Amino acid sequence: MKTVLLMRHAKSSWKDHKLPDMERPLNKRGKKDAPRLGSVLKDKELVPQEILSSPAVRAKMTAESVAEKSGFKGKINYVDDFYLAEPSVYEDALKNLPDDMERVMLIGHNPGMEGLVQILSGQVESLPTGAMAYLVIPVKHWSEIDGNTRGEIIQLWRPRDLKEKSK
Repeated sequence: MKTVLLMRHAKSSWKDHKLPDMERPLNKRGKKDAPRLGSVLKDKELVPQEILSSPAVRAKMTAESVAEKSGFKGKINYVDDFYLAEPSVYEDALKNLPDDMERVMLIGHNPGMEGLVQILSGQVESLPTGAMAYLVIPVKHWSEIDGNTRGEIIQLWRPRDLKEKSK
């Protein structure tokens, strides 16, 4: 069994319309939501062994905040192909992981991230900005993941749910 944490980057800012999409940072809400998800990882003992993230500024800021708050000790790997990727790009990244990795986190964008959740679980779930899905995949080797692989969504965290619990 392998564990996958799939996260859509936290809420980004549209304040500066001259910024290219790739350069948009997190907004105030995103800067609050990302560390909350890092705390969830720490509290649930789900800190990943590896984090793969889109290189977009909003995804990088999300990854760095989650990593810091969760206590992640590794290096965040930025994957150029994750920027606005199709589900197959994320799936290929999983297939190429070394088998000694048991728990990994991917941080990216919609609609690809929602599509990957659907492909891996067979369920249609909404991933608003800053949401994270925790899946268990029934494979021994990452390379075994294919269109017939059906994992299970163990939990789905959305920022609005975390706000209510932290009050």
